[in-house]
Amino acid sequence: AGYLVFSTMSGVGSKTELLNLLGDVKARVQDKLGVVDFPMPQFILVGKQSVGKSRLIETLAGETFNFISGTLGSRRPTVLEFRNVATYDKSRWFVRDRKTNRWGEHHVQEVMKIVGAAHEELGDSVSTEPVYVRIESQRCVDMQMVDLPGFRDFAVDPSKQHLSQKIDELVLSFMRDKRNVMLCVEQAADAATMSTLQKCRQIDPKFERTVLVRNKLDKYYNDLTRDNVNKWVEGFGDLPEFLPRFALTLPWWQEGTTPSRTFVELRDDMNSEDVAEMQSKGLNAKYLQTVGFSNFTSFMDRKIERMFVDAISPVLSKLHELKHSAERRAEQLESEICETDPHRILCTSRDCGVAFATAIMHVMEGVLDLKPAMIFAQELRTFHAYRQTLNSTHFSLRPSADLQDLDEYIEYRRNEVNIATGDIEVNGGAQFRRLMIEAEVFLRFSEIAVEIKKADVIQARGVSTGSLTWRDVVVKLLGNEAHQSLQRRVRYVAERIKWFFERQKEPVLEFMDGLEGTPIANLYSPLYTKHGKLIKESKMIQHLVFQTYDGACARQLQNFVDLFDNMLTSAFANPWIFLRSSTCEGHDTEDLQDAVLPSFDDTRERIPKELGARATTEPMLSKWLVDIPNDPHEVDDAVDKVQMLVLKTYGFIRSHVCDQVELFAESFFKLPMLRRLEETMATLELSDDDSVDYQSHRDSLSNKSQDVQDSVVEISSCIDRLQGFKLKCETKSV
Repeated sequence: AGYLVFSTMSGVGSKTELLNLLGDVKARVQDKLGVVDFPMPQFILVGKQSVGKSRLIETLAGETFNFISGTLGSRRPTVLEFRNVATYDKSRWFVRDRKTNRWGEHHVQEVMKIVGAAHEELGDSVSTEPVYVRIESQRCVDMQMVDLPGFRDFAVDPSKQHLSQKIDELVLSFMRDKRNVMLCVEQAADAATMSTLQKCRQIDPKFERTVLVRNKLDKYYNDLTRDNVNKWVEGFGDLPEFLPRFALTLPWWQEGTTPSRTFVELRDDMNSEDVAEMQSKGLNAKYLQTVGFSNFTSFMDRKIERMFVDAISPVLSKLHELKHSAERRAEQLESEICETDPHRILCTSRDCGVAFATAIMHVMEGVLDLKPAMIFAQELRTFHAYRQTLNSTHFSLRPSADLQDLDEYIEYRRNEVNIATGDIEVNGGAQFRRLMIEAEVFLRFSEIAVEIKKADVIQARGVSTGSLTWRDVVVKLLGNEAHQSLQRRVRYVAERIKWFFERQKEPVLEFMDGLEGTPIANLYSPLYTKHGKLIKESKMIQHLVFQTYDGACARQLQNFVDLFDNMLTSAFANPWIFLRSSTCEGHDTEDLQDAVLPSFDDTRERIPKELGARATTEPMLSKWLVDIPNDPHEVDDAVDKVQMLVLKTYGFIRSHVCDQVELFAESFFKLPMLRRLEETMATLELSDDDSVDYQSHRDSLSNKSQDVQDSVVEISSCIDRLQGFKLKCETKSV
């Protein structure tokens, strides 16, 4: 055994009402409610090896025992619970299963093996997970002890040195805990040589929570005389007067022999011998109260009672805190049970979905300090990783095959296409706007994938029942060589937009749930908080809402691709019409002060002027078409000019598409999806599997609610008992 920790459950050497009460409260709170951090006082037993720490614990327990912890000693806490049962003729031993947390009764030798195996399985490591052992006996006092690994004085092997360091950290953490009172065990010798007491002084300089226990007093009998016995008890000036100290002898017998009396009888004999011997030496009466095991247990009884009296208020505060937390949890569970009623479950899910659909509008408008958010590089890498896991092959993740990898593309965006928000974490509408810039750049990388050969031009001209012009050849070559290149990049843009909206689920949910208690909460619907908590806490509702939302994103993706494909098909079928620029009314001045509403005559005069003045690429393309020779002997020149015209026309189409990509994204994806999302959420339906899962979830909530209500009853009972005891004590004091 090394350093030990024990918290008295009903007194050391006696059973007072207070200790029984607090012990019962602690057992109910820790065992039934699982609360570990509870403000109850504890004692830790510290000392070097072979000073009698283990024997002191056995003496308090009323019998001997020895856990088998292997060659490396103990490496995890062993919680020992001693229960005094006056009606038992022999002791009973129990071990709590670490998986089920249920107590099982075993023979004492089997208990020793179980504890030893728990230590041995750790090898050269240390664990904070304890082993729980309980003993019930008429010889026990009611208390709880935690046997911790002991300090290792010396280790040659590096692995054992590492183990020793871990054990030191564990034990010192208990010594530094101000709730713990240290029982410092030293051999009965000069105070100046007490090394463990010096460690206690370093942590507790004023000895406010230190008690000195000098063991093996019988070995020092012959060194004490009437002249030095009182000074020895005082420590020859090395011990401060306010430090509680005790000198005693614990039961012992010659090694290899069997004691002639029981352990409890030996304990009483040693106590009587210590008192008689020190009396014979002429020890002062006030010091005689610090000699012997009985005086030590009497002091501990009073000390613990004072400590536990002081602990009543902190314990009550902790219990009130636990009760308040449990009541809030009970209210939340009841609300969720009500919302998941079979008759209301569909309505509740729809309400949550509609709230989610309206909340995303606010997120797209921009919400300050909303998380999670991403910088551009993180966003692009996350998207690439996501698509690679899906093994996507219907579009390219790189805008050009000449870019070696994603890092090169990111560097290009950072150095050559400077995006002001690239290194800023954003989400919502700001992230969508940044995405549009990236989509435009990605589309502008589009080029005709293959070289237009002479054979392609000649083959494309062919013959027909009518006249086949070079204009028809250009359209045919564009549709065959160029359409697919731009189409694949449009698919990338579509997937990026869909992924963007799917990633907004977390920011939208954080926005809804985080409104409560904020200054801006009054600017939004109070239902956001309610429905946000429901979506967060109910995995079933969250699954249904998110599944419907993802379905809306996927549906709009397909609509976007179809609409864009139709537009591209039309553009490549008749690029001359597609490339017509917008009309613009000319003005002699940019001054707006002279602007007036036009008359009907003004309108009639304006229209012909606009049609005539419309800027377009059509005359330029028509001129290039006219320049292409038709004579067979000039076929090489014709091929060169057709190739040039195809590239030029494709460049015009690409630029036109890129210039308008944000408009297309707004018109074909964002606006239709957001406008229809609320309707989609309002009409969502439950599948049969969803109905079964909801009922299972509701049953689980009911069980949790009952457990929480039971916890409230347990805590309330503990509070009532403690307050009643406190009131009774205050009445008696008056």
